Amino acid sequence: MATRRSSDIPASSTARTGTPRVAARPPQSVTPQPTRVTLTAEMRRTMIAENAYLRAERRGFAPGHETEDWLAAEAEIGALLKVSHGGSPQ
Repeated sequence: MATRRSSDIPASSTARTGTPRVAARPPQSVTPQPTRVTLTAEMRRTMIAENAYLRAERRGFAPGHETEDWLAAEAEIGALLKVSHGGSPQ
């Protein structure tokens, strides 16, 4: 990497101290802005269906608990979406 000698800097860009002038830059925001994802009804239904399936799988797919699994999955996904988006689930 090449370095510049003070003799390489034009006299107009040096201050009385002999250091080059640096243009002032406005401060940049370092805080990333959160990205909002629009959740469609189909995406929400898919999340619920997958959660209900995993519940049934943990039970060994014993019949007769389908509605219970679905309602529990709806409640869990609804609470998860409410917490992650800070509002009511869509």
